[in-house]
Amino acid sequence: QVNVVESGGGVVQPGGSLRLSCAASGNRFALSSSSWTWYRQPPGSNQREHVAGIPTSGPPDYAASVKGRFTVSRASDAKNTVYLQMNDLKPEDTAVYYCDVLTYDDLKHYWGQGTQVSVSS
Repeated sequence: QVNVVESGGGVVQPGGSLRLSCAASGNRFALSSSSWTWYRQPPGSNQREHVAGIPTSGPPDYAASVKGRFTVSRASDAKNTVYLQMNDLKPEDTAVYYCDVLTYDDLKHYWGQGTQVSVSS
């Protein structure tokens, strides 16, 4: 079993920055081979859209709408933690941001509870 917790959301003005964190704990063997993906769900939508992902190997991938503004990375100072650095935030980035951890030993998805990001002047 893996537990996923997102944090770092908040209210920010357009052009501002936030750093979200996704921390996973639990089955260390499962987490040793996993991919991590950020999704977001805008207000009024029942769809979660892909934002950025970091695979077990290879480069990260980004949605076109955030490329050049957002950066996803594994934490160097915390095990089993991934960051989403969000710069030049726009009102359309307002959403609940979720982290999905896919563990390859059992092909299970583990989701956090989400963290709210609001971009408003």
